[in-house]
Amino acid sequence: MQPFTTPNKIVITCHKWLSPALATEVISLGFNIDRSFQTGVEITGTINDCIRLNLNLRTASQVLYSIKSFNCNNPDELYENLTTIEWEKIIDPGGYFSVTSNVFHTTITTNLFANLRVKDAVVDRMRKVANKRPSTGSELTGAVVYLYWKYDEAEVFIDTTGDSLARHGYRKIPGKAPMLEALAAATILSGKWDRFTPFINPMCGSGTLAIEAALIATKRVPGLLRENYAFMHVLGYKKEVYENERAIIENQIRSLPALQIIASDMSKQAIDIAKINAAAAGVEDLITFQVCDFESTKMPDNMEGAVILFNPEYGERLGEEIELEATYARMGDFLKNKCKGATGYIFTGNLELAKKIRLKPSRRIEFLNAKIDCRLLEYEMYAGTRRVEKENINS
Repeated sequence: MQPFTTPNKIVITCHKWLSPALATEVISLGFNIDRSFQTGVEITGTINDCIRLNLNLRTASQVLYSIKSFNCNNPDELYENLTTIEWEKIIDPGGYFSVTSNVFHTTITTNLFANLRVKDAVVDRMRKVANKRPSTGSELTGAVVYLYWKYDEAEVFIDTTGDSLARHGYRKIPGKAPMLEALAAATILSGKWDRFTPFINPMCGSGTLAIEAALIATKRVPGLLRENYAFMHVLGYKKEVYENERAIIENQIRSLPALQIIASDMSKQAIDIAKINAAAAGVEDLITFQVCDFESTKMPDNMEGAVILFNPEYGERLGEEIELEATYARMGDFLKNKCKGATGYIFTGNLELAKKIRLKPSRRIEFLNAKIDCRLLEYEMYAGTRRVEKENINS
């Protein structure tokens, strides 16, 4: 087996509802989508392709290269099938590996037991064939084997990622209730921002949305902020392939001196945290930070084509919801009065509070934040009336 050069099934996973944004990213990298589903996409490629995917993707979680699928009815069958795989050609017999899994089978009450059977099969095969055994553990710092087993169908993969791609590595201080970096990127990629017009993030918190906007606009990809991946610990890995891909992403960075990204928050502590995180991402100089209530955010002179993206609190208790009603109403007034010519977005997990915005959204895009069902609401803030704009277009 030569997985670095042999095409096979690749499953790229993501958090629920991020797959449309993920598919767009994958296609932009030149790959064809074989299948899309709620938590990922499937393509065909090699582990060398996985290297490129790992370095570039913003909305993905794991990049998984399939090595065997089989019928499986119990843990013993799982073990027997896995001992037939030539693990000694995939994992260094004197190295380190870990196992992760998703298992839905009546014979398995905990994934930890399934993981143990996988580890036993790999280690026993190594002892028999190579007279050595690799060490194992839960830390995803070496090679990683992933098992997916549902009903009577099982599939084992090389996880080429290790620690999740959904965390982009710059958030040194998370702040209060931070948005996952992959989710933040997906909300931006799902909107209409063209990467050149102003991007305004009032109520910015720890700055994730503004930072992701700066990274996207300047073509800085998450791979620039990470140095260890699971593919580096698979036998056959060639460092020069990785270094070539890394050089490509470094050379694609572009300078946008006229770009305006504004992040405001009434908490000085939040802004201080956002600045630290932006510096870690290498984009602090691209963002104008303001300490103020969102209504006092100093806006660009020209709002045509600009994007304003709010991620307000949702309110988990009745008292909080009542207090937030006024905030949501003010957000609607802010968009209506100060954002003409722009497109406004409000990301919320409370659709009852969203009614207080008192604006009709042109789109509702479904997302999941942790376990909260959320919507990205889009508002077209026309500079004039829609009728006048249509007349101008037709004249």
